[in-house]
Amino acid sequence: MEPDRRAVVINGSLAARDVKESLRARITALERLGRKPGLGTILVGEDAGSHSYVAGKHRDCAEIGIDSIRIDFPANVSQERVLDAVRRLNKDPRCSGFIVQLPLPAHIDMHAVLNAIDPDKDADGLHPVNLGRLVLNQPGTLPCTPRGILELLRGNDVPITGSQFCVIGCGTTVGRPLGLMLTRPSEHATVTMVNEATIDVAAHTRVADVVIAAAGVAHLVQPYWIKPGATVLSVGITRTVEGILGDVHPDVETVAGKWTRATGGVGPMTRAMLLKNVVELAERSAGIQTTGNALAAS
Repeated sequence: MEPDRRAVVINGSLAARDVKESLRARITALERLGRKPGLGTILVGEDAGSHSYVAGKHRDCAEIGIDSIRIDFPANVSQERVLDAVRRLNKDPRCSGFIVQLPLPAHIDMHAVLNAIDPDKDADGLHPVNLGRLVLNQPGTLPCTPRGILELLRGNDVPITGSQFCVIGCGTTVGRPLGLMLTRPSEHATVTMVNEATIDVAAHTRVADVVIAAAGVAHLVQPYWIKPGATVLSVGITRTVEGILGDVHPDVETVAGKWTRATGGVGPMTRAMLLKNVVELAERSAGIQTTGNALAAS
């Protein structure tokens, strides 16, 4: 009888703590120049998950010395009022970078709002200009979750260059930009992108060295989908009465070599990368060039 084996858990909470600690000295240096970083958030509606997420971002800011500017609106706010808030943050010298928390109510044009953000204050890295910079491998702010995923992989000695990746989900916040980042010259991975129209998703995941599940479908990825010893990252989450469920079934732990659980994995690193982006935007405005930062093509 084979011994019960379990995958090594990739701890995003510990990695995020290290990132935040590394930012403190940079924030102090900026303060000496009179350029204290500031994060702005615009939140529309009463979605519990969004409120919890935004509150966590501001707690993170307070923890390491980043100023916070929070703008909340009721769900029935007009699009023009949201756009006015975007324009105010674009001009606010206290704000190094800001985000508009998604999703927005159906009556608000998400693309119009995101397009109104100054690309050089786009802390999420989702403005079309920054996504275009990513496509062209030019300097620009990188999307938080894909950037956090790459840092987790590197920090846990998961080979990237030359490895076969399978990314499940082609959304604009994770899947698509992650595919672009993995195929940059600095990563040079081989990437397969799958979606709801893919025939036999498991045929693609079973040959992958790394599987990244960002579909938002609870327990979509089953153990038999995974090549023994592969690395599996659970990105998408589903909130249920039973709690938060990830895209990856817990039994995958018995097959994978390394993996992240539904909580304490990629999520904390997403928030940490937002802080890192804000600090780097403040450094850029102060004329500080940081080696290897998100504003330099790698």
